[in-house]
Amino acid sequence: MTVSDKAGDLLAQIPKSQGLPPVHLWNPDFCGDIDMRIARDGTWYYMGTPITRPAMVRLFSTIIRRDGEQYFLVTPVEKVGIRVDDAPFVITRMEVEGQGQTQCLRLFTQVDDELLLDAEHPLRVSEHPHTGEPAPYVRVRSNLDGLVHRNVFYQMVDLSEPQELDGEVWFGVWSAGQFFALGRP
Repeated sequence: MTVSDKAGDLLAQIPKSQGLPPVHLWNPDFCGDIDMRIARDGTWYYMGTPITRPAMVRLFSTIIRRDGEQYFLVTPVEKVGIRVDDAPFVITRMEVEGQGQTQCLRLFTQVDDELLLDAEHPLRVSEHPHTGEPAPYVRVRSNLDGLVHRNVFYQMVDLSEPQELDGEVWFGVWSAGQFFALGRP
């Protein structure tokens, strides 16, 4: 079965509506795993081949759900498991509005999701287990994260300023009235 065939099958199962499909409300039977993978750089693969049609990737990105540590593509009648190397989204671009404590950071994913770095879409920075480098993530929606691309992280570092948190000084960025720590000096 080709990616187009599979996408057509999935697309036919999704009710037409405005916005994202309500995958959190759908509880179909598990139909097994399919050979689909999202690489750390945000590239989607089907049967080892990159999916090169942006509209197809966008479609799949709207029906992804995470239950525990597993990822699924979900429709009202089908739930299939997929692999995600790191995070299902990559934050590829950032726009800055304002400055200092009143600035807002608008973020964009590789599939054109747009979000504001805020309480609903917080930033967390962990350490990559293999390299020890900072691994920054932003909550994109529900319990799905986006890995902040290196160039966007460097832009955040350029905007960073010191702030005392719990008696320690951290460097971080302000967005939507909140301080998001990037790391200690």
